[in-house]
Amino acid sequence: MPLVRFDIVEGRSNEELQSLLDASHEAMVDAFEVPERDRYQIVHQHPAHEMIIQDTGLGFERSKDVVVISLTSRPRTEQQKEKLYKNFAVYLQERCGISPEDLMVSIANNGDADWSFGNGEAQFLTGKL
Repeated sequence: MPLVRFDIVEGRSNEELQSLLDASHEAMVDAFEVPERDRYQIVHQHPAHEMIIQDTGLGFERSKDVVVISLTSRPRTEQQKEKLYKNFAVYLQERCGISPEDLMVSIANNGDADWSFGNGEAQFLTGKL
């Protein structure tokens, strides 16, 4: 946990996808200090015409490499979130060649009762996590 969803334009190779997922996970481990095996990632690929990701008037030039990251997590501090945004931008540019202008991130918070990792249990509530 967190649960991370990636919306991208279809057409990346398996190697490119793996690099994206690995770099993103490393960015999150560093910023949120989660365990290495705390990894839950889902990729959604779309035809280009199904993704309209503009810039809210900020002047970004998006390309076909745009990545939208939607993250669901227990509450984090503003500093942790800012570090994560920066990490995503740096790691994805360095390791995947994705421009920071092609990155959009949204974080939704939830609580301990909102997670079950299996076996029909709420592990944060039972004390297993």
